[in-house]
This record gives sequence, structure tokens and C-alpha cells, in this order.
Amino acid sequence: MSKTAIERLRAQLGGAILETSELRGDEVAVVAPASWIEAARLLRDDRELAMDHFVDLTAVDRPEREPDGPRFDVLLSLRSSKRNHRVRLLTRVADGQALASVVPLWLGANWAEREVWDMFGIRFEGHPDLRRILLYEEFEGHPLRKDYPIERAQPLVPYRDDADVSKLPPFGADEGQPMARVDWEARLEGREHHVSPALAVQLGERRTLSDSETAVAEETRVAGTAAGTAGGQE
Repeated sequence: MSKTAIERLRAQLGGAILETSELRGDEVAVVAPASWIEAARLLRDDRELAMDHFVDLTAVDRPEREPDGPRFDVLLSLRSSKRNHRVRLLTRVADGQALASVVPLWLGANWAEREVWDMFGIRFEGHPDLRRILLYEEFEGHPLRKDYPIERAQPLVPYRDDADVSKLPPFGADEGQPMARVDWEARLEGREHHVSPALAVQLGERRTLSDSETAVAEETRVAGTAAGTAGGQE
């Protein structure tokens, strides 16, 4: 049935469907931005397709495509609760280009579009209340853009030291990406560590973000326990 949705989009929109793909049962149709809302409405209103379930709307930043191509992918995931099939609709928009809001079709898209605006700076025309949802209105920039500097500090928010507030282990007081208040270059100098704990674990390296005294003590305790268990089995 998901393939039927792709075929129906092609039949109704013709050249506005730029490409399609399928991987492990996930059908994706790439539509021109001008036909974005038309394609979404077709998926919802067609009786055979009946895409009544809004699943998600998100974006991907691909600055390497500039200046020859549009920078952002916007991806809409839909499902039919009646037919039990799903499809993804993707479009590509340039930096500064607005896209029609799908909130009039699925109210659940309201917060998702606000998050895409907040994190990527993509505007949705016709959205009933397009404002930031995770960050405050005075925040400068959009932090999920790949050119947003991780070391940047927001000048509008003063840093507050509070001796009575601490983080739970394994994080130390200066950990958890505290908005440019860690000198990462000095901290990582001479180490083959990764900021991502998952990558460090995969490569057999120590977790960069777990070098607080609490984490080191826990790591030593676990290693000692493992050694003692192995010794007892010999």
C-alpha cells in the first residue's frame, strides 16, 4: 500500500515528484517545495491512502549543497491508521525559503514545525503560532545548523554559579556542553578521545565526558570488581 501512495503522487502531481526511493519497506517521495502542501493534502484526503496519522516532521541541514542546491531537507512522516501503511514526504528548501505549514492538515504538526524553526531557522507559512519552543525568543541563531559554533556563548544569558546545585554522576560540574564555558581544545590536548561517549566506547577509548572524579572512581571500582571476579574463577 505504501507503493500505492507513491504511484498516486506520481499520477496526480507528475513532474512535481522529483524522485522516489524505497528501503526496507520505507517509501520516500521527494516533492518540489511549491507542491509540498498539495502532496500532503493528497496523502491525507485520498480515500484509499487515508494518511490520517501525523508521525513526525523534522529537518536535516546539508550546507555542503550550497550554493548550487537548496541547503535543507524537510521530512514529513505519515501513517494510515485505517490501512496500516506509511510514507515519507521530503522536500528541499534553500536558506531563507519558507515552506507551507501542514498544521491545517494535521494539528499535531504544530510543535514539530516550531521545533524545526527553533533549531534550523526554517519558516512555515500559515503556521498559527510560529515561535521558538525549546529556546527563549532572544536566543541568537539556530543551534542545529551545522555551522553553529559549539563554543558560542549566548550574550543575553549571564552565567550563574550555584554552590548548592550539582549534576548527577558521571557528569562533572563543567560537563554537558555548558555553552562555551569549557576550553575543549585545552581539555582534549594530547588525547585520542571523542566528545561522543558512544564513539569512544566503540573505539575502545575512555569516555571524554566522563572524566570527573566521580566517574573515574566508578570506573576504577568496576574494573576492580571485574578483576576480582575473573581471579576468583581461575
